[in-house]
Amino acid sequence: MGKMKASKVSPVKNAQRNACSIKKKQRKKKIKDSFNNFVKSNASIEIKKDIITNIQNNKKKKYKKEFANQFAVKGEYIEPSNASTKYSQADNIFHKVGANAGSEVKGKKKKEKQKRNQKRDFQQNKIPTTMKTQQTKSEKVLKLNKHKIKLNRLEELLNNKSQNKSQQSKHKMREEQSLTLRDRMMTQLRASRFRFINETLYSNDSAHSKRYFKEDPKSFKAYHDGYKQQLEQWPINPIDIIISSITKMPATNVIADFGCGEARLAVSVPHKVHSFDFVALNDKVQACDMAHTPLLAHSVDVVVFCLSLMGTNLNDYITEANRVLKNNGILKIAEVESRFENVEDFLKVLQNYGFTNTWKDLSNDLFYFMDFKKKEDISMKRKDLPSIVLKPCLYKKR
Repeated sequence: MGKMKASKVSPVKNAQRNACSIKKKQRKKKIKDSFNNFVKSNASIEIKKDIITNIQNNKKKKYKKEFANQFAVKGEYIEPSNASTKYSQADNIFHKVGANAGSEVKGKKKKEKQKRNQKRDFQQNKIPTTMKTQQTKSEKVLKLNKHKIKLNRLEELLNNKSQNKSQQSKHKMREEQSLTLRDRMMTQLRASRFRFINETLYSNDSAHSKRYFKEDPKSFKAYHDGYKQQLEQWPINPIDIIISSITKMPATNVIADFGCGEARLAVSVPHKVHSFDFVALNDKVQACDMAHTPLLAHSVDVVVFCLSLMGTNLNDYITEANRVLKNNGILKIAEVESRFENVEDFLKVLQNYGFTNTWKDLSNDLFYFMDFKKKEDISMKRKDLPSIVLKPCLYKKR
């Protein structure tokens, strides 16, 4: 028998077959792309599962019909086996895509579940499940998201920080204790010195006090520092009451402040003020014995004694006030109420020194305030005047 000659395929059929092959590839790519887009869509996982199952069940029948329509050529018969082969190739591609899509769906579901669990754990102040698992595996390394934390190193840093903080707090406490002790000692020393100087002023005459401060000017500063500490404990400052009353007087009045301290009255009123004390603490103060001031007779309108009737020669203070005051001039006195044995007796005694009481405020529990008017000049009868006595204001040791 002779060899059978191979049947020649006409160019038309060859072109048709090539066209079908191209269409088949395009169809496969279209199916794959559409399925991938479906997997990536926002549809729920349950819906995706149902659709995938339905596609897998129905795709074979639908594909056979589409395959027959696409690849059939007029006047040409296509073997069923070939159609089955064509389907099996496309079906393999479909199953691969479906498997990938299913794995992606499962992975997304797993990640979403982990996120929900972590969110719930953080809301309940619990360690996330992934962190618990990591801690179980290794107690020395803690994973938080993408970061690894070495627990031993962290514990070491925290211990060092707590030790440094403890040492600093102890050092600070020692400093505070030593500083407090030093301050306490200095306060006690200042208070003791103030009490000593205060007692010296009340138990001696003004000439002796003048000499004492002249020999030791720092003592006067120490006395006023202690006085300020006492002042902070008082409910009112007597000089404020006197300042308030003087500001209501005519601005032409001339004031003499006996025992002025730092001359607060002079800087607080618009009047001309002569400020006197044993030591000049600033340029507004004139140092002198207040029983013998450099003022001319009948030269001032107001004389002020604010907590300054100190010493054993109070007669000389009041006599000097009478000398420098004009007729009808005003004498203002503010003193600690405990110094008066009987305030009415004090008012009567000052009548002998040419003064008449015009106003008094004895309502304060700590201080008495009194105003007097000069009615006569006593320069001619100084030797016949009664003594003025007030109790010394001595501070107890606390």
